[in-house]
Amino acid sequence: MDIVVSVKNLEKVYKRQRRESGLKNVIKDFFRRQYTQIQALKKVSFTVRKGEIIGYIGPNGAGKTTTLKILSGILYPSGGDVEVLGFTPWKRKREFLKKITLIMGQKNQLWWDIPAMDSFLLFKEIYEVPDHIFKKQINTLLDMLDAGKLVNYPVRHLSMGERMKMEIVAALIHNPDIIFLDEPTIGLDVMSQTSIREFLSAYNKEFQKTIILTSYYMKDIEELSNRVIFIMNGEIIYDGSIDKLISRTLSHEYVEVTFGTGKGFVKKSYKVKKEEMPDFLRKILTSNNGSIVEIRHRKPDLEEVARIIMASKGIKKDE
Repeated sequence: MDIVVSVKNLEKVYKRQRRESGLKNVIKDFFRRQYTQIQALKKVSFTVRKGEIIGYIGPNGAGKTTTLKILSGILYPSGGDVEVLGFTPWKRKREFLKKITLIMGQKNQLWWDIPAMDSFLLFKEIYEVPDHIFKKQINTLLDMLDAGKLVNYPVRHLSMGERMKMEIVAALIHNPDIIFLDEPTIGLDVMSQTSIREFLSAYNKEFQKTIILTSYYMKDIEELSNRVIFIMNGEIIYDGSIDKLISRTLSHEYVEVTFGTGKGFVKKSYKVKKEEMPDFLRKILTSNNGSIVEIRHRKPDLEEVARIIMASKGIKKDE
């Protein structure tokens, strides 16, 4: 498969104004402002192939949104090389903008006081989408999202989940090749999160679109991505499969055992080191005289792994 995103030694430094409290410092700052440099990205490098769904994860302030804004051409980097579909993003060539889209869960692009369809028609003109392609794309998206009944209501009257569906339709009207998603399920209820995930998975499989996804909901990442890039303090600390990240970070797994008793059933959970699992299973099977009804083996999930990595501020290297 072709590489559609190439990032080499990407850096981004912000200049932030700094001022101490107090009237004296206010007057002093009026004549001579002081600034601090914040390095948001430090030598970030990775590639993305056509059709991949990449989970781009890390704590608040790690550099996730900054990266997506650079890749989509909103921000200029302070250093490094970036190519997206053969274009330099921050040159913002029209041909490039027609091939990408950025969806931010905390930002709205639709006009609240008019029906979503009116906004769609405006985006159609902005991206110069022919009538027949527009109709086909709109029908496909609304059908996949089960959202055909929502387009004629003013956006402000829709629920958060319904609005996000309309935001997704608006962002995909021009049929972009790469989709940058920044927290698309933030603030949504469980059913709406599931609906958005199912759509993204189906859309990727059907049309082989490349997706780079950030989310604090690790279920989004687990269900959509096979590969994750973990960034902390502006540096990539892991790039690979979810399974390998879990096995590298944790030395334990979980076993849930259901026991049959005279009063019904009792379920107990055990945290077991990987190397001790055979002995644990042997012992529990031989010491309970047939009272075991069910044994379930559960691996740790990505959310647990993320918490541990963020708390320890790092990740174990390969042995």
